[in-house]
Amino acid sequence: MTLVRRSYDYSKMEKEDPEEVNHRRAQFLIYKVMEKADSRRKPSFLRVRICRLRVKIGRRLKRLRKSIAAAAKVGVYRQVLSQLKAWKRLLGGGETVVTLPHLFT
Repeated sequence: MTLVRRSYDYSKMEKEDPEEVNHRRAQFLIYKVMEKADSRRKPSFLRVRICRLRVKIGRRLKRLRKSIAAAAKVGVYRQVLSQLKAWKRLLGGGETVVTLPHLFT
């Protein structure tokens, strides 16, 4: 049993006209764009509602994050003030200790 071998050589094609190549490429691109335009549907009502809901949730999270940051700053500010008050009390801030009489008067 002998197998017949076939040659799988490529046949040489004639050179195509560059204008024809450009024309075929342009037709293909037009076809693709038209196909894409046909495939697009009007966004469904549910999809639009979900998108709006996501935006609303995002805004609320942003506001919450900002308020938490502001509250943290206020908390730190209060802690610093309480520490300053404690130091003032220790050092007797604002109170004059005892005024000594002038020696050379």
